[in-house]
Amino acid sequence: MVWSVELTDRALRDFDKLDRQVARRIVARLERAAANPERFFSRVVGSDEYKLRIGDYRLLAALSHGTKMIIVARVDHRSRVYDRG
Repeated sequence: MVWSVELTDRALRDFDKLDRQVARRIVARLERAAANPERFFSRVVGSDEYKLRIGDYRLLAALSHGTKMIIVARVDHRSRVYDRG
């Protein structure tokens, strides 16, 4: 069963800042991951968030197993995505 995907306002702003080709790659990987999130996502150490690796970019999300929903919080380059601020 395919999980549904929801983007936060922050994630939408992050997508707007990305190069179109990079954004397309991220969306394609997210669509593949929605079919089986346990295979593609891994937990961020010390957090309840999950990460999806797409080359040098990371997508941070919350996985709701009860409602089968992926809530995307952030999308950015790996050097910036984990900044808390």
